Order: sequence, then structure tokens, then C-alpha cells
Amino acid sequence: MKIKLFHTVCGREILVQQVLQTGGHCPWDGKPFNKDYTAVLAEALETAESAGNVLENALEKIAGMDPSFIIEPDSVLGEMRMYIDSLNERRKSGGRSREG
Repeated sequence: MKIKLFHTVCGREILVQQVLQTGGHCPWDGKPFNKDYTAVLAEALETAESAGNVLENALEKIAGMDPSFIIEPDSVLGEMRMYIDSLNERRKSGGRSREG
């Protein structure tokens, strides 16, 4: 899984790996994504992407076993979608920003 980000300052798409390589800064304009928590933010993005890979691999295995059940998508994606939507709405509405 590759999480794609969109930097609201420069308007470019960025991958988590690029954020990690730049120490939590935009690879295009060099600005930190959060001036107070740059390293923590980069670490959390790496954790999210790694967890997504683990989940994706597990679901692939489960699907390959052809079990006699279905998975309710909201039970897996519900809270994740809520956090993503919350973050995106704050950025779109000009909510509080800590960009430097």
C-alpha cells in the first residue's frame, strides 16, 4: 500500500516514502508539513503505511482461502475513513494549520 498525500501549500502529490526521505518536509518546496511535530508526523505516516501493508496482505490471504463469510467494509474502513475525512475537511475549509 502506498499512501498518497497532497500538499496544500505547493499543490503537489507526495508519497509517504518521500516524506520519510526528507525528514517530514515537502520534497518539492522544502517546507515542513507541521513545524512542531515533523519527526513524529513522519513516523506516524510510516506506521500507517506499514499497517496498511499488513492489513492488505492479511485480507489477500483471507480472500485466497475462499471462506464462507463476507466482511462488512465499514467494520474495517469506518474509523479510518472518519479520520481521513476529518483531516481533509480541516485543510479544505482553511482550518487550523501548523505549516511553517
